[in-house]
Amino acid sequence: MKNLKTIPDFKSEDEEQEFWDKHDSTDYLDWSKSDIAVFPRLKPTTKTISLRVPEYMLEELRSIANKRDVPYQSLIKIFLKQRIDEELQIVDQ
Repeated sequence: MKNLKTIPDFKSEDEEQEFWDKHDSTDYLDWSKSDIAVFPRLKPTTKTISLRVPEYMLEELRSIANKRDVPYQSLIKIFLKQRIDEELQIVDQ
């Protein structure tokens, strides 16, 4: 069994982040004894943007979203994610 180093006390989150950027956690923790953590309500970080689209396009999106019973902004995110995944597959080929 490996002798583990002691994790230092940190004065701030920034100091801790800097420490872990430069050190390997396996020198300080025995990950084989850890439990799997699940965060079911964790939401991805989002950023608000302003996007100008033609009115007809917005109305079409709202109509499709209504038929699918989802908010139109959620539908836009779904469409964007699908297209991004398609593009990434093309690039990876």
